[in-house]
Amino acid sequence: MSDSDGKKPLGLKGARPGNVKQSFSHGHTKNVVVETKRKRVVVPKPGAANAPAPNAAPRASDPSKRPAGISDAEMERRMKALQAAKEQEVADAKHRAEEEKKREAERERRRAEAEAKEREDREREEALKAKAEEEAAKKRAAEEAKNKPAPQPAADPAAAAPAPSGPRGGGRAAPTPVRRDRDEDRNKGKGRQDDGRRSGKLTVNQALRGGEGGRQKSMAAMKRKQERARQKAMGGSVEREKVIRDVQLPEAIMVSELANRMSERVADVVKSLMTNGIMATQTQTIDADTAELIIEEFGHNVVRVSDSDVEDVIETTEDKAEDLEPRPPVITVMGHVDHGKTSVLDAIRNARVVAGEAGGITQHIGAYQVEQSGQKLTFLDTPGHAAFTSMRARGAQVTDIVVLVVAADDAVLPQTIEAIAHAKAAEVPMIVAINKIDLPAANPDKVRTDLLQHEVIVEKMSGEVQDVEVSAISGQGLDELLEAIALQAEILELKANPNRSATGAVIEAQLDVGRGPVATVLVQTGTLKQGDIFVVGEQWGRVRAMENDQGKRVKEAGPSVPVEVLGLNGTPEAGDVLNVVETEAQAREIAEYREKAAKDKRAAAGAATTLEQLMANAKADENVSEMPIVVKADVQGSAEAIVQAMEKIGNEEVRVRVLHSGVGAITESDIGLAEASGAPVFGFNVRANAPARNSANQKGVEIRYYSVIYDLVDDVKQAASGLLSAEIKETFIGYASIKEVFKVTGVGRVAGCLVTEGVARRSAGVRLLRDNVVIHEGTLKTLKRFKDEVPEVISGQECGMAFENYEDIRPDDVIEIFTREEVERTLA
Repeated sequence: MSDSDGKKPLGLKGARPGNVKQSFSHGHTKNVVVETKRKRVVVPKPGAANAPAPNAAPRASDPSKRPAGISDAEMERRMKALQAAKEQEVADAKHRAEEEKKREAERERRRAEAEAKEREDREREEALKAKAEEEAAKKRAAEEAKNKPAPQPAADPAAAAPAPSGPRGGGRAAPTPVRRDRDEDRNKGKGRQDDGRRSGKLTVNQALRGGEGGRQKSMAAMKRKQERARQKAMGGSVEREKVIRDVQLPEAIMVSELANRMSERVADVVKSLMTNGIMATQTQTIDADTAELIIEEFGHNVVRVSDSDVEDVIETTEDKAEDLEPRPPVITVMGHVDHGKTSVLDAIRNARVVAGEAGGITQHIGAYQVEQSGQKLTFLDTPGHAAFTSMRARGAQVTDIVVLVVAADDAVLPQTIEAIAHAKAAEVPMIVAINKIDLPAANPDKVRTDLLQHEVIVEKMSGEVQDVEVSAISGQGLDELLEAIALQAEILELKANPNRSATGAVIEAQLDVGRGPVATVLVQTGTLKQGDIFVVGEQWGRVRAMENDQGKRVKEAGPSVPVEVLGLNGTPEAGDVLNVVETEAQAREIAEYREKAAKDKRAAAGAATTLEQLMANAKADENVSEMPIVVKADVQGSAEAIVQAMEKIGNEEVRVRVLHSGVGAITESDIGLAEASGAPVFGFNVRANAPARNSANQKGVEIRYYSVIYDLVDDVKQAASGLLSAEIKETFIGYASIKEVFKVTGVGRVAGCLVTEGVARRSAGVRLLRDNVVIHEGTLKTLKRFKDEVPEVISGQECGMAFENYEDIRPDDVIEIFTREEVERTLA
């Protein structure tokens, strides 16, 4: 098959062929035929350019001389547009020429100014140089005149005469070589400036535009360069005067913060540290001694400050009376478990909180805000269970009024007494709400009488404490209770300054899976705003978001307003104080100081024991069985309450040791700790994540989940009871008196006995009594009646007894027979 194959080769229409020579490696070449398409060029007819514009349209409208498909109107519009474009082009060219002329004049003017200034500087430098040379020549001449003999003085002035030079001096021979050298240096450096980027003379336009592609120089840089050149020419110091600073130095400081306080470059500080053999980056922390060495090396003054001085940045000023504004009261609801505290609060809020609590008891401190007759009231609902004593105590520390809920059918119980004690310790007024007044067994007068025993005298008993009979179910007396609260708040005249940095108390804290560490904060003074930087206990953070008690996002929270705060770097302890500070560095420094102080305190508490105490504790621990456990809870308050309850379980033989307690889901690290110690993991309102569950299944670690603290405490008690050694109970079943002692071959000494009381059994334990003193305790080897082995012998019958591994038996000895029984023990 040929290349053409009878077909016409492809090609471009209206193209002309040509040859192109291609070159390859190793000297190979190849000729290639290419086709190039010619471009159509429209050539105007002769004389068209010289024709007047008005006649262009008629000529263009001639169909024989106009391109196909173009109408007369279109052709006319095209010709007009072409004419307008030509006129605009001429005008633009004229404008550009004028602008260029102006710019050239401006450049010439600036160049002349720069040259004049440079000339003045040069003349000033030459004058100073000449003056210095003149003084040096005079001094040299005076020295020569002093040292040379007398005949020479006449020639000296003539020799020295050409030397002086100046602006008005006769000859300028001396400075000429100097000026020539300087001109040569200037011409030599014309091709390259100090920065190595620009060449030639630097103009203002070049400086503003950044030169030939270089980095743009600022006017300040230009002035600094001119100042350095002037200082150098006058023989002065080029370096500017160093500012000596007083650097406050804590016990430990970050390298970048140290550089910031010295106003030095971080790179210089790191370089200085490396020179001293310390390899540290800008984010690492160095001790005070090392930092002091660096500060002195840079020439600054060291001001050593104590770590506790970092707390001084927290604003502790007293508010002025004119700045204070009324604030809502904070009311804490307290009382015994199941006396209806949360139900009373539900009735006030028209909400159903009890339904959401496991087992119908309150597990956490809840903070709510309600409005009554235009006045806002903030309520704290504290748990009533004994395990939450510390949580109730924290509730009393931030409250203004305590509402003590007592059931009319149950009167005053132990946790009611605890609540009274907390209220008195916090020195806050109390209002008694006698609940469940609608029950048939209700006896409010008994409640008032019982309260007298604890120095709580209600108004009906001629006291000062308000008491209101209420029913959370029917709503009876709730309005009177709110009126009593409002009256008490009015008497207290509660005020706070909302226009200052916020301070508040952490009511509760938890680790939320989706939101991270979350703290329920009750703002006490000031206004907490979104974006504020704060420190709370050993944690710090920035307010990323805030939610009120209804779950709505808010931008700010004033005094007595409870909010959930997001943006912490860790979970704080419930009861910690929140303070707003200015910078993140201050917050971090305060948090680190508090964490270090707490760690040192714990270490000191562990170390503050003598060697004798350690020995005694070790000896005591030998006989104590421990039950290790790992506890994870949903909030910090619950974890604390569980740990406190675990500490109370046990006696001198058994105790429960909490290896680790924390907030959040059960993780693999918790499973690893539990496996290493052989401990179970207890989760309170939390669950294990998937990796933790798989790890627990592989390692055989038991995970138990609870939602009510009663069940958890009971189960731990039951498990700890299993570690108790069983109690041995002895039951005396009989006595036998030895009448004769016989020696039997193969058996040994055998006692002929008479059972005087009860029964003698072979399986029972026996003691040998001589003159009512126990001589031996053991078991019987044989019990015979006549020649037969019998299991037991009743009272009044004779028998033969032989002891296991004991033969020192005598007539008139008494044998005591008893049985042993193991009894399981439990923890109270």
